[in-house]
Amino acid sequence: MCPYQYYHVMKQSKDKKPWRYQMVQYAFAKGVKPAARHFHTNPSVVRKWLYRFKADGYSGLGDRSHKPHHSPNETPQHVKDHVIALKAIYKRVGAAQVRTLEKLTLAPKTIRKIWKEAKIPSRRRLKKHIVKNNLRAVKMRFQLFQQSMEDTKDLMDIPEYYFQARTRHLPKVQYTFREVSCGILFLGFAESISLTYAQLFATYINHFLRKFNALPERSIRQTDNGSEYIGSWNAKAPSAYTRAIELLPGQRHYTIYPGAHRMQADVETIHNLMEPEFYEIEDFKNRNDFIAKATAYQLFFNLRRPNSYKEDKTPWQLAQEKRPDLDKHLLMIPPVDLDRLFRWKTAIIQAGGKDQLTVPCLRPREASIHRKTEMSQPWKNFR
Repeated sequence: MCPYQYYHVMKQSKDKKPWRYQMVQYAFAKGVKPAARHFHTNPSVVRKWLYRFKADGYSGLGDRSHKPHHSPNETPQHVKDHVIALKAIYKRVGAAQVRTLEKLTLAPKTIRKIWKEAKIPSRRRLKKHIVKNNLRAVKMRFQLFQQSMEDTKDLMDIPEYYFQARTRHLPKVQYTFREVSCGILFLGFAESISLTYAQLFATYINHFLRKFNALPERSIRQTDNGSEYIGSWNAKAPSAYTRAIELLPGQRHYTIYPGAHRMQADVETIHNLMEPEFYEIEDFKNRNDFIAKATAYQLFFNLRRPNSYKEDKTPWQLAQEKRPDLDKHLLMIPPVDLDRLFRWKTAIIQAGGKDQLTVPCLRPREASIHRKTEMSQPWKNFR
């Protein structure tokens, strides 16, 4: 006799058909009542499974659904169609929020069940690489220089560069400008982070953007909320940097939300690239040698280096697709030594000349000769 009761076996078993099949075979061999006694159940149970086995075979020994054929409280089909259509509008918004926004009478559980039956994917976040690809597609639609980013990088946290900077009077801070849609890069270097240097760097970039007529009707220059861009945290008026940016018609200064560093991803990518490609492998003799090599890297990045995230094309190739008439010399302007530029501008003001950024690459002692004329190709005179 079987030591286990039929009811307990059925309660704990995931697949009940093999046990019922043994009971049916025992009934064929020795009868219904002996089978009921052997498996510790009622004869009516044995007869039920014997009848189903004769009718449907082995598959008939499985449990049948007790769901009613008709439910008077079932959600009407037109309501289901409406709920399914709402999912296409609200996308990743949850059932409870959709119910509140649309003032539905259905329970959130019912709404989720309708979506599941319609095989609509859940509202899980997309994979990171999918989100990045989507963002790249959006950025590619921007006009050239429609959106740009600026940021600063402390160079003294790079071990390979630290001792060179301390012993050879090299810059300690990098000012970075990057255009979003094509990835065009402009660099500036200084001894410290300050609002004055940020303003000078912005004025330097604006000078060439205006000279080569590169800006569209409306453009955004995006930065973080550092003091070098917004000035004092409790300032009631726009900073000197903001005023310098908005001197160009149609250009606006935009700051990201506090702590939202991912919104500066394009310019932060440059910092991550330059560290292994430039600072960790180059050896600099002095400050002039550093500026010369930074110029070579910026030219390489803008004109020759393909970007795997932008169709394996260089910034110059992408810029040509957007603006075939763009002057290539715009991408060839050299990185600016902001300390030298500051001394040059101070010398002009002290000499009583016009406060104009005409030849930003010249030394202070040369400024008196050229301060009233604008050179056609200032990058050739950069030292």
